[in-house]
Amino acid sequence: MIKLNDLTKKYINGSNEFTALKNINLEINDNEFVAIVGKSGSGKTTLLNIIGTLDNFTSGSLTIDDIDIVSLNNNKISAFRNEKLGFVFQNFYLEPEYTVYENIELPLIIAGSFGKQNEDKINDIAKQVDINSKLKNKVKTLSGGECQRVAIARAIVNSPEIILADEPCGNLDLENSAKVMEILKNLHKQGKTIILVTHDLEDAKLADRIITLSDGEIVLDEKISER
Repeated sequence: MIKLNDLTKKYINGSNEFTALKNINLEINDNEFVAIVGKSGSGKTTLLNIIGTLDNFTSGSLTIDDIDIVSLNNNKISAFRNEKLGFVFQNFYLEPEYTVYENIELPLIIAGSFGKQNEDKINDIAKQVDINSKLKNKVKTLSGGECQRVAIARAIVNSPEIILADEPCGNLDLENSAKVMEILKNLHKQGKTIILVTHDLEDAKLADRIITLSDGEIVLDEKISER
């Protein structure tokens, strides 16, 4: 379970102060599919980055699986992130000169796994996202939709419990967006916790629950079945 209690995030630049998140209280259960929506600047990505331990916060607390994130040093946070969390970004953040196989393998190498012991896992993950025919291709030769499927494969190759997706369909056409959302739904069916930031309400409706942010505050938290 993910718990945020009275979590606030402020940015301070000299005498200027901006509060990006204000006293956020939120619980996300294991194997929930949660969509976070709101206008640009509402705090969606900031919230996702904090849950993903990519950004710190000013006050309050964050626990994931009863682990107080503030108590972890940088090395332990990095290890926790690589083991527990998978990230999918709008801009992919792949290595363009690496092959698809090499990109998917990166988290395994970071975790200390090398060589042939990775092959079966990578082949299996690539099949799940329908990118197995491109494993030897360099990423720079792929389409946007193919790149996002590689990014998802990389995100899940270490079998993380939580997938954080920040506008994963933002740069894709309708056909490829549908493929990405289908992959996320299937991962949810496999028991993963999915946290999706999106501006697309149709994509958000595929989740179990929609959280709406405005000016750094949660203004609506609703189950889809209650809508």
